[in-house]
Amino acid sequence: MRVMPFYLPSSTKMRCFLLELTSLLLLGLAFAQRQVTVQDGPLYRTENSHITIWCKVSGYQGPSEQNFQWSIYLPSAPEREVQIVSTMDPSFPYAIYTQRVRSGEIYVERVQGDSALLHIKELQDRDAGEYECHTPTTDDRYFGSYSAKMKLMVIPDSLRVTSEAQTLNKVQHDSLELKCEVSKSTVQHSHISIAWYRRKADEPAVEVISLSRDFVLRAGSDYTQRHASGDIRLDKVGETQSKLTIYNLQSSDEGEFYCEAAEWIQDPDGTWYTMTRKRSEGTMVYVEGTVSTRSSSDMDINVRLETEKRTYTVGEPVEFRCILEVQNVAKRYFSISWAFNSSLIASFGANAVPVLNNEFAQREALGQLKVAKESDSIYILKIYRLRLEDSGKYNCRVTERLKTSTGEFIDGESKRPKNTPITVLPLNAGFAVTAISRTPGVTYNESFDLQCIIKPHYPSWVPVSVTWRFQPAGSTEFHDLVTFTRDGGVQWGDRYIGFRTRTAIEKSESSNNVRLSISRASDTEAGKYQCVAELWRKNYNSSWTRLADRTSNLLEIRVLRPVTKLQVSKSKRSITLVENKPIPLNCSVKSQTSPDSHFAVLWYVHRPSDTDGKLILKTTHNSVFEYGTYAEEEGLRWRLQFERSLSGGLFSLTVQRAQVSDSGSYYCHVEEWLLNPNHAWYKLAEEVSGRTEVTVKLPDNLLEVNQTQKNITILENEWVTLECLVTNRSSQASQLSVEWYVWKSGHPEKEAVLKLTRQATLLYGELSALNDLKSRLRLESPSPGLYLLTIQNVTVQDSGTYDCRVEEWILGPTNAWYKRAEDLSGLTTIVVKQPDASLQVDTTMANLTVTEQGQFHLDCNILSLSSRDSRFAVTWFSVKIKEKSGPAGRKYAEEREALLRVGQDAIFSREATPWEGRLRFQRLSAVLYRLTVLQAGATDAGNYSCRVEEWLPNPRGAWYKLAEEDSGLMAVYVQDSGSSLQSVICSNDSLFYFVFFYPFPIFGILIITILLVRFKSRNSSKNSEGKNGVPLLWIKEPHLNYSPTCLEPPVLSIHPGTID
Repeated sequence: MRVMPFYLPSSTKMRCFLLELTSLLLLGLAFAQRQVTVQDGPLYRTENSHITIWCKVSGYQGPSEQNFQWSIYLPSAPEREVQIVSTMDPSFPYAIYTQRVRSGEIYVERVQGDSALLHIKELQDRDAGEYECHTPTTDDRYFGSYSAKMKLMVIPDSLRVTSEAQTLNKVQHDSLELKCEVSKSTVQHSHISIAWYRRKADEPAVEVISLSRDFVLRAGSDYTQRHASGDIRLDKVGETQSKLTIYNLQSSDEGEFYCEAAEWIQDPDGTWYTMTRKRSEGTMVYVEGTVSTRSSSDMDINVRLETEKRTYTVGEPVEFRCILEVQNVAKRYFSISWAFNSSLIASFGANAVPVLNNEFAQREALGQLKVAKESDSIYILKIYRLRLEDSGKYNCRVTERLKTSTGEFIDGESKRPKNTPITVLPLNAGFAVTAISRTPGVTYNESFDLQCIIKPHYPSWVPVSVTWRFQPAGSTEFHDLVTFTRDGGVQWGDRYIGFRTRTAIEKSESSNNVRLSISRASDTEAGKYQCVAELWRKNYNSSWTRLADRTSNLLEIRVLRPVTKLQVSKSKRSITLVENKPIPLNCSVKSQTSPDSHFAVLWYVHRPSDTDGKLILKTTHNSVFEYGTYAEEEGLRWRLQFERSLSGGLFSLTVQRAQVSDSGSYYCHVEEWLLNPNHAWYKLAEEVSGRTEVTVKLPDNLLEVNQTQKNITILENEWVTLECLVTNRSSQASQLSVEWYVWKSGHPEKEAVLKLTRQATLLYGELSALNDLKSRLRLESPSPGLYLLTIQNVTVQDSGTYDCRVEEWILGPTNAWYKRAEDLSGLTTIVVKQPDASLQVDTTMANLTVTEQGQFHLDCNILSLSSRDSRFAVTWFSVKIKEKSGPAGRKYAEEREALLRVGQDAIFSREATPWEGRLRFQRLSAVLYRLTVLQAGATDAGNYSCRVEEWLPNPRGAWYKLAEEDSGLMAVYVQDSGSSLQSVICSNDSLFYFVFFYPFPIFGILIITILLVRFKSRNSSKNSEGKNGVPLLWIKEPHLNYSPTCLEPPVLSIHPGTID
């Protein structure tokens, strides 16, 4: 799709361009930051020189005209600021600079609104230091730099320029040589520039030739051609001396010649600066010529006659100026003659001595007339006081006097201008007086001017008296207010002495107009004014004659009260805040009638229960506080804080420590007061502000306690920690009380354990006195809101369900604490158990054969225990089985007889009678106990076991039996000293296996033989045992399982009751 172009009118384009430019500027301002820059340093300047230091500010907000303040940090005190000058505060300078600032020696020149120059006209040695340029902020916020510094070094002025002062008379085409000596002793690197100048009377100096600081030789514009031709030279003839040479002198070279030198130094920014410039004394050079040498153009004479005006009043001065326009006037001679109405009145000869006729000579003698030569080209005729008869035509004639080669003078060309007529009028001609005022209506404290215009404009020497008369408003009589007398004095009327303090009278120097200025107008200055002028003449006898008087028109001045501009902000707002916070109330005066306005502010509150607003506080226009009845009744007096901004238009009332009862609608009533010119205050206007709805509420209930449910099972005598965690609270300044409770089985209500009050006091419940619980409780708070209750050495009685209740207390506005909220934690169920019985004793059954009178060991081995704190009681028993007959048949009963008991407290029981004196106890390790039976006899044969009791201490230190367990039976066989081979073999396991098992696989034939032998041996052994009457307990044949196809040895199973 093709887009058709369209064109905007030029005015529309311009508006668009301006809009875009404005947007870019605003965007730049939004991101700009204030930047103050000052001239780079260090700068080296000489004493008594005039120095300037520039300072600029950019990126600022606010008005385009910024203010600048200069300070210095002296080398003797580099940390102390010494204030010099400010563009906004006349009292800114310190005492050492005040006089120099007031005299204008130090001042700040504005280059633009955001740049300025610091001027020091005569630099002093004490001015050396670090200078700081500061710009007071006009920004909405501080962003950027507001000051910058640079260093200034003051060095002595060592430049010296000397040239011999002399007067030289030269003739045209002669040569001229002049010398100039320039020296310096500056330590810093600097350059010197030298220039020669020629100056004639009443003419600016003309540069002849110069040598720049860069050693470039350049002639002045009047001497460029002659320098190119070689007639002008500048040569260096020594280390510090230079020579000017002019060949072929001309009459235009006549004048005063002097040399000027300047010392230059390069600043840090690369520019060269003239530290000092000096000139030598001058040499007057006169170049004479002859008549024959003059051209026709040099001989031309033009004459003009000038005067200020053509109409004068009697007594005014008049001056006629006869001006010659000729070449080389200083080397030529002229005679001048003055004429009045074609009659000669005075003449000048070549010797410049005036000659006057009789009448004018007399007036000249009285000082009323003067004829003089002002310069070589200007001659004047001045009449100090004109008379009526001085009206007429005036003229001057100029005649050139030529000098011949013999030195005599002859008359040359003569010329005169046109006649100049003047008219002298009498004094009272056209005498008129007019009163005018540009401000017929003024307001309080404004100023107004009344002018009495007198025509014609009489000179200052003409005696004129002017009187201002005044008729107050409501009166019919005029009275003299003030008189400007004929001799220049001021005389005030007696009736209106108060006018003098606010009235100024001024008479114009160029005319007799008299201006009456009245400041700070009030009702007493309202009325009608007129002026009366009188024209006087002083007689020869010093008496005065009034020539005429005139009365002006009437001027009516109305003085009104100012129109009020008071505006108070009507904006409404709502404030909701928490109790104990401050209530900020603002009353903003948006506009006021005068910068000197004072305000009385009355603060009111209107509550829903009230019909009208009640006065809280009043501040009068002279800043006196008056508390309202509401403040007294509600106790607000000590909670009120009133502030006024420095700008004066914002008033703030703060109600500290707000209460719920402070809720209501607040507003202010503003009265504007002004000081009238008579120094009395009056109320000009009043206005009421918009309302501020204030709602004060209690702090939100934000208290939260961790609700996590916990189940803890621990062993008795351990420690348990109960956690009460406050995860949130209504106020960080609140105080907390924490109380723990416990529900126990069988108790319908919970019981208090411990309470930590908000004052950090511990209170124990009745339960704490039981089970020694109080001494076992430990409370700590490792972090704010976390409370840990530790129960040490718990007992079974400590079992139960625990929780904590947290109360939050807040300090009220009246400095009283009240409970704002409470919350319960989650339940923590604690089960305290005694340790599980883990006692295990070795229950392995064993058989033991001992010889008579030998000894045997009864070991009691504990394989595991329940606690490392366990103690054991061990008892060894002799176990016998007895058969009992009954209705149900025969039964077997086990009878135990204790050999020895070793208690957990290491106390031994008495040994049983059969074994008394034959028992030995040993504790081989913490878990291995041994009882050795000595001198075994036949009666010692039988089954034995041990019983282990495990004892533990409870938290109160009392021991209790946790568990008990019996060991396996040990069958003991006691063999007498004459035992058979079978008993020997059977009593030794190694021999048994060697005899019965290992030989069979190897020796097949021998096995059968051994079996036969063993069979016979068993038969004989049985017969012998029976015969000897040795009792056999539950003797069964051992079961031997042997597999001839297996390489393993046969398995021998020994059942309980067998003896191997």
